[in-house]
Amino acid sequence: MSVDHILKTNFNGTPNVGLFGHATNSYCLLGADVQASKAKEIEKILRVPVHQMTLCGTSLIGVFAAGNDHCLLLPHIVLDHERKHLDKLGINYKIIKSKVTALGNNLVVNNNGCLASPQFSADSKKLIRQALNVPLKPGTIAGLEIVGSLAVVNGRVCLIHPSANDNEMQYMEELLGVECIQTTVNLGTPYLGAGLLCNDHGFVVGDQSGGPEILHIDDSLGFLTVSR
Repeated sequence: MSVDHILKTNFNGTPNVGLFGHATNSYCLLGADVQASKAKEIEKILRVPVHQMTLCGTSLIGVFAAGNDHCLLLPHIVLDHERKHLDKLGINYKIIKSKVTALGNNLVVNNNGCLASPQFSADSKKLIRQALNVPLKPGTIAGLEIVGSLAVVNGRVCLIHPSANDNEMQYMEELLGVECIQTTVNLGTPYLGAGLLCNDHGFVVGDQSGGPEILHIDDSLGFLTVSR
C-alpha cells in the first residue's frame, strides 16, 4: 500500500519497520539490510534523503538512535566507521555515554521536548537535554520505562500506547507541546515505536496493520486535515 504520504510495508519480512529507521524533517537513517528499493520508496513518502548504514554494527537504527532536528543522539557503543559516515553526511550528532544504550527505545523526542526513561542517570539526562536543546523530563508510559518503544511523535501529535493513563498523557502533552492520541499498530500491537516510522511529511507503517488502524494513524498524525 502506498499513498503520497503512506507506505505500508515490511523490511525483510518483519512488520516492525520502526526498529530499522530514524526519521527527521531533514533526513532518514535506514538500516543497511533494508532493501534499496524500499529506501527509494521511503524517500518519496517522507520527502527527505534516506541514508542507509549500520549503528553499533546492526541495522537496528531505531533501537539505538534518537533525536530531533537539532541533534542526533547515539550510544557510546557506536563504531568509529559509523561516526565517520555521519561526519561525511554532515549530520550533527552527540555520543551519549550511558548504561542505557538503546536510546531509541528509551527516549521520546521532538523539537519541543524530550521524555526520558527513568533509567538514565542525572549526568546522561543533562547531556541529552543540552544536545537536543529542549526541556527533558523523566517519565513512564502505561507504567513502563521503555518510553521510546511505546510512542511516536512528530510536530503535530504523539501516538501513544493505548494503556497510557491520563496523567501520563497530560505530562507528555505539556512537555512535547502536542496532543497525545492512543492507538495501536500491526493489528493491536501497542509498541508504536517498533511498528511506525514518521516525520511531518508522511509515515511508514508495518504491513500487518489493518485498514482502520492505518486510517486512525493517518488522521491522528494530522495528514488528513493537512490534505483537505
